[in-house]
Amino acid sequence: MIRVLVVDDDFMVARIHSGYVSRVPGFEVVAVAHNGADALAAAAELRPDLVLLDIYLPDMSGLEVLKALHDVDVLMISAARDVSTVKEAMRGGAVNYLIKPFTATALAERLQQYADTRRRFTAIGPEARQDDVDRLFGLPKAPAPVPKGLSPATCALVADALRDAGGDLSAAEAAELTGLSRVSARRYLEYLCEAGRAELRPRYGTAGRPEHRYRWLG
Repeated sequence: MIRVLVVDDDFMVARIHSGYVSRVPGFEVVAVAHNGADALAAAAELRPDLVLLDIYLPDMSGLEVLKALHDVDVLMISAARDVSTVKEAMRGGAVNYLIKPFTATALAERLQQYADTRRRFTAIGPEARQDDVDRLFGLPKAPAPVPKGLSPATCALVADALRDAGGDLSAAEAAELTGLSRVSARRYLEYLCEAGRAELRPRYGTAGRPEHRYRWLG
């Protein structure tokens, strides 16, 4: 579980945001704070993974809190929309910035993006390659040439099926959607993984080898 500290001076808003977070799978709220001092104390004691931090706090600016926090990621949430504030939040190390008011879906998207980035860091290992770093910073990876024996048109067909699935697919499911054989679908799925456009996600059952499933990355 990704542990979250919610910081907002408005008690009702803090409760609403906590509810939003709690509905996102893999996230839990470990504490709520309503001013900067309490936020820093809670972060030091509980060591959350992520802080949802408002800027307008009664005792200090959320930007000051951001600079004082260590070893924790911060997602800024504020009604402040001036460019200088957003730029200062970025310079301070905020992983994202969400302007109030926002919907539960908007926050869920940012949280999922954050969770995906954490998973990518875990998958990289102790040392990163340049393409690993590029993906972490959101830079598109140059497409690898389609190997001999694979068709660009068919590859695009498999890519579309995987992207439109809204989740992960097995080779058999991709084959059914595209009209290919399972072996052919798997070859295209493996190529998409090598090209950095998809990822392999083993699903472990009660017994036997894990099922290979594939998820679109873009």
